Amino acid sequence: MSSKKPLIVFEGIEGSGKTTLINFVSNYLKKNKISFIKIREPGGNPNSELIRKLILNKKNKFNSFTDLMLYFASRSENIENIIKKNYKKKIIILDRFTDSTIAYQHYGMGLNINLIKSINKLLLREIKPSKVFLNIISMKILKKRLKMRKKKNRYDNFKINFYNKVQKGFIKISKDKKNYIIINSNDNLEQNKKIILNQMLKLIK
Repeated sequence: MSSKKPLIVFEGIEGSGKTTLINFVSNYLKKNKISFIKIREPGGNPNSELIRKLILNKKNKFNSFTDLMLYFASRSENIENIIKKNYKKKIIILDRFTDSTIAYQHYGMGLNINLIKSINKLLLREIKPSKVFLNIISMKILKKRLKMRKKKNRYDNFKINFYNKVQKGFIKISKDKKNYIIINSNDNLEQNKKIILNQMLKLIK
């Protein structure tokens, strides 16, 4: 039986509409006075936010392995300081989680998938997402959205081919998992909001 205090993850590449849908869900929960915690990765608690600044700063040029270790350091801080204490006690909404690391660092950057999976396993132990919403987007729309971004971080400046590899990686990951729901961001936004709200209500009521 699923917990009435689920851990819900939103995944997807840059420009895939994740933030819009997370804000929609957050506003719904606030309006209905349902308590929840919202965390972004990298980031979340003060220590993780410091690591986020390091990772996303355009001036920094870390090698891909250093990047991976920084992501794990940020996640470790969140799990120890926020997630463990609130898992199954409060609704937790995560803007990216473990599968982002596999999609970006393995499928996008070619790092060893077994290494990534084993560190994720070590950090998570019994923690499992109840539902993962994977937002997918066409590369044509992605190009437009990234061009329109006023504030760009290091991860907004990759070549389109990189995002394409990462998105294909996410789709591969989703094929093995029953708790995944694919949200096509090329479709009508209001329709997507309805799909997510419907799924959310099943989880929390």
